[in-house]
Amino acid sequence: MLGEYRISGRRAAEISASIERAVGEGALRPGELLPPMRELAERLGVNPNTVAAAYRTLRERGVIETAGRRGSRVRPKPATTAREMIRVEVPPGVRDLSDGNPDPALLPALAGAFAAAAAQGDREPVLYGHAPVDPGLERLTRAGLDADGVPDGPVAVTSGALDAVERVLAAHLRPGDAVVVEDPGWGSLLDLIPALGLRTVPVPVDDEGPLPDDVRGALEGGARALIVTDRAQNPTGAALSAARAHALRAVLAGHPETLLIEDDHGHHIVDLPLHPLAGVTHRWAFSRSAAKAYGPDLRLAVLTGDPLTLDRVRGRQRLGPGWVSLTLQRAVARLWADGAVDPTAVAARYGERRDALAAALRRHGVEAQGRSGMNLWVPVPDETGVVARLLHAGWAVAPGARFRMNTPPGIRVTVSTLTDEDIEPLAEAIAVALGPGQGERRTYA
Repeated sequence: MLGEYRISGRRAAEISASIERAVGEGALRPGELLPPMRELAERLGVNPNTVAAAYRTLRERGVIETAGRRGSRVRPKPATTAREMIRVEVPPGVRDLSDGNPDPALLPALAGAFAAAAAQGDREPVLYGHAPVDPGLERLTRAGLDADGVPDGPVAVTSGALDAVERVLAAHLRPGDAVVVEDPGWGSLLDLIPALGLRTVPVPVDDEGPLPDDVRGALEGGARALIVTDRAQNPTGAALSAARAHALRAVLAGHPETLLIEDDHGHHIVDLPLHPLAGVTHRWAFSRSAAKAYGPDLRLAVLTGDPLTLDRVRGRQRLGPGWVSLTLQRAVARLWADGAVDPTAVAARYGERRDALAAALRRHGVEAQGRSGMNLWVPVPDETGVVARLLHAGWAVAPGARFRMNTPPGIRVTVSTLTDEDIEPLAEAIAVALGPGQGERRTYA
């Protein structure tokens, strides 16, 4: 029931704005049922197609959800509330496998790199007008990208991967444009796109990345941009295979005006080879973040792309923050140059934990997805119930609602800090939490 609130408007944009405004102000509460489209059309004196278009806009913006004959209702966590708020409160004594953080034991020591960067700053103070990218970091970035087959292009530095994505989207798109995203995908990205006034077009993901036929359909439907995670996809652990990259490049070749954004946040925590898509379309960008391998607090990503895109990104950056701290850039360059992280060893440690948990889950009749990175995605029949039962059993996992749009329910399990002793108890707890018929509970000697 809508209570005292009256939806208003004659055009689809006015109707959707009226409903979204009410959600933001609290006049329409999460879970509240909206009027059937024909009923609202009669009330407003408009064509039912107008109301249908308004509801479609609201679904794409994440404000409402539609469940067939059960009608449309305000989402439990609409777009006005960040997906990061969809989380569990972890009480004392419960193992937190929900946060997506790297293993602190696998992060490098930072003191020496920052001391060296600070000493250089003492000798050569950074002042207004200095080049925004440290030459040493730029050389290392370009060498790494060249080795991985990423096309040549200018280099910029941003405050993390999400900052890079936002700047690239803003450089080319306008409110109302559609962006193809992975589903399930990075929750912060799924928040960012509607916050920019853009529309999300979700496409399914398997172990090898986005499904080409679905990407083709989305681009044929008018989507102007595609965002792909090359490795360690969050939350599924997907990584582009050579065959999948070839198929996606063929799709993009038929849509050369598409803005392509690639996120290689698995850099230095994944031992699978990179299969970049960049270079097929006229406008493209490729980013690498230091967060997972070197620490989330570094807030640094390197970005390359076609000259026009990078020129627009750097021009807008000059009008805002100006540049990312050169001291920070020099510290990251020192970490890279000194080999502070052994990518093969780090990838192996995460892989051992991920594979061990996946194998234990299979022994209990539970399938999980994840071939790279630090997460496993487990399909479940009821997220709320499974998360609650696991919490009661001493394990906190992330509800899939933070990451999905059309994908069926699931949970994300971060394996970063798991020990050998954790694997079997956790697998059994997940199987039990799934309920009868969902996972086969077994006893081992």
